[in-house]
Amino acid sequence: MSHPSLSLIVEVKARHEEALGIATFELADPHGRPLPPFSAGAHIDVQVKEGVIRQYSLCNHSEERDRYLIGVLRDEASRGGSVAMHDEVQEGDLLLISAPKNHFPLKPAKRTYLLAGGIGITPLLCMAERLARTEADFELHYCARSAERMAFRDRIKTSSFAKRAHFYLDDDTAAPALDLEKLLNEPEADAQVYVCGPSGFINAIISTGKQCGWPADQLHTEYFAGAETTSEDDGSFEVRIASSGAAFTVPADKTVYQVLAENGIDIMVSCEQGVCGTCLTRVLEGEPDHRDLYLDDDEHAANDQFTPCCSRAKSKTLVLDL
Repeated sequence: MSHPSLSLIVEVKARHEEALGIATFELADPHGRPLPPFSAGAHIDVQVKEGVIRQYSLCNHSEERDRYLIGVLRDEASRGGSVAMHDEVQEGDLLLISAPKNHFPLKPAKRTYLLAGGIGITPLLCMAERLARTEADFELHYCARSAERMAFRDRIKTSSFAKRAHFYLDDDTAAPALDLEKLLNEPEADAQVYVCGPSGFINAIISTGKQCGWPADQLHTEYFAGAETTSEDDGSFEVRIASSGAAFTVPADKTVYQVLAENGIDIMVSCEQGVCGTCLTRVLEGEPDHRDLYLDDDEHAANDQFTPCCSRAKSKTLVLDL
């Protein structure tokens, strides 16, 4: 049974080894029809194999309608989606995908800063091309472990915005590193900052930005993996369904989503890491223990919604609007 959001069938028209451990997949309609439009920063859900759905940012130009281009980092430590894309998906294969969604859109600004770490370049590359096309003022700062692992480097160096791009390599000790304090030292009222990459990279930039006085609504993030959490202190709690009054115990070794699914209550899920927001559920009573990277600090503080795929409860009971 396919996920309700997977409404499109596409063919893998081409596959390319973009960098060490990173492959790109060009997706198109099998019959040559235009694909649904998307904006810079958008992603699609991809059913990698039965029961495995992952989100990948679109990294081709947002004005293109004949294809979607995604970049996938092979991560042996992940839950299998990226490995399956690398090992099992080939040219000519058909994939089920969703229409594009955008939780990381560009906002109007006099100046835009794009900061990418590793595979986090994918949505920011699309943003850079859009900003260049509209002759906007922006900078792209791209960090990677090595040149071999830096996807799209040649594409960026030959682009119309090449002079706006700055590259930083961990293994190039002779070259200057990205100086976050210098870059973000002076908060700009009409500027926006977009960050995508590993959690540590994102957290360092956001922390520096806030310390330098940047308002939270000018700092935008896109995480590709859930937050690292420990389950050592997790206990059980109860979830109650508002519509029926049914109550279920969530033990320490299971998620709310898993317990509800076992009892015939279906919630749409996708990433199962608290990144995509697909499973977002209203909370009518009780205090969630937020473990997602989707909601912002103010939304966490409101405690009126949570992600049952990963978040838990601080109170003994959560009453859900289901």
